[in-house]
Amino acid sequence: MEYKKIILKRGKEESLKRLHPWVFSGAIDQWDDSIEEGDLVSVYTHDGKFVGNGHFQVGSISVRILSFDSEAIDEEFFSKRLNAAMKMRTALNLLREDNTSFRLVHGEGDFLPGLVVDIYGNTAVVQAHSPGMHFARNAIANALVNMPGSLVKNVYYKSETTLPYKAQLDAQNDYIIGEYDTNIAIENGLKFHVDWLKGQKTGFFVDQRENRSLLEKYSQGRNVLNMFCYTGGFSFYAMRGNANLVHSVDSSSKAIQLTNDNVNLNFPGDNRHKAFAEDAFKFLSEMQKDAYDLIILDPPAFAKHKSALKNALIGYRKINAKAFEKIKSGGILFTFSCSQAVNKEQFRLAVFSAAAQSGRKVRILHQLTQPADHPINIYHPEGEYLKGLVLYVE
Repeated sequence: MEYKKIILKRGKEESLKRLHPWVFSGAIDQWDDSIEEGDLVSVYTHDGKFVGNGHFQVGSISVRILSFDSEAIDEEFFSKRLNAAMKMRTALNLLREDNTSFRLVHGEGDFLPGLVVDIYGNTAVVQAHSPGMHFARNAIANALVNMPGSLVKNVYYKSETTLPYKAQLDAQNDYIIGEYDTNIAIENGLKFHVDWLKGQKTGFFVDQRENRSLLEKYSQGRNVLNMFCYTGGFSFYAMRGNANLVHSVDSSSKAIQLTNDNVNLNFPGDNRHKAFAEDAFKFLSEMQKDAYDLIILDPPAFAKHKSALKNALIGYRKINAKAFEKIKSGGILFTFSCSQAVNKEQFRLAVFSAAAQSGRKVRILHQLTQPADHPINIYHPEGEYLKGLVLYVE
């Protein structure tokens, strides 16, 4: 299938030959004058060889390649890709009675750049990060509910804040198919409320599932502090792990309410848990030394773009330095960065600097990353974003 043409400058197809799915604006020599934001386009080398079909977008990444074959990008195409994504999640044993939440589509990692789909029970929450995926939303929704054996009955579209502002698409968050049923999902046997209507991202951070499970194993008898708790995921895993006490902190009072609701959903009337709506840096500065021997630092992205990298690294160093200063001897620190602009080495150096500043003996127990349902396309290493360290502090 041939779409409107984009022709590359001579020699600019090398990364595409290696199956990297992005075409940068500087690589383009000429294009069809009628091409508009979100259009399907066919990319060709300077000497006329077909490269792939994808979505056009005004910006530094001009084309996101969906297929390196000359196939039609239609509902059948999306059905094929979604079925392949579900097949992998089934192989990962994520579809269980005690686990009804997982990521079905992780953009380039599932060969669908610009698309994220998270599953919560019988509801799929769809996020478009490109105009092309916005225009394909109905085809994607139909493909989701029509997958063989699909449990998806409702498709909620949540892209108001993820689409490029300059595209002026005026996307509305709403159900494409179905309606509100329940917002309770299950992760490894624990229940939680998902706020896909007004919450961050798709309503819950499913990317920390395996890291929450690891934390549970370290929680026995410990005093746990969960900073930037959002919906309290790490908190109720720690409680199931028989923590002595669990304190959750977030600057958002709404997040604190959701955390309390989730704790009560799993541990009603359990007085081991308390939540505080406070600024994280202020709480860490003012809290008593040795009060906690297990601390989780899972802040929002300090750097969403390379331009913010320097300040982000300072932020990671400062907040980890506070944790090293206050954590009890023999304590364990789970520390994370979800900033795509910060690589593993930079994050580790920021944490190393904080440890050196404290003068304490620190050992790395685990180096963490995103789970298997957030796969990294081997041809697109930029898809790796979640970095974490588990540290033992003497």
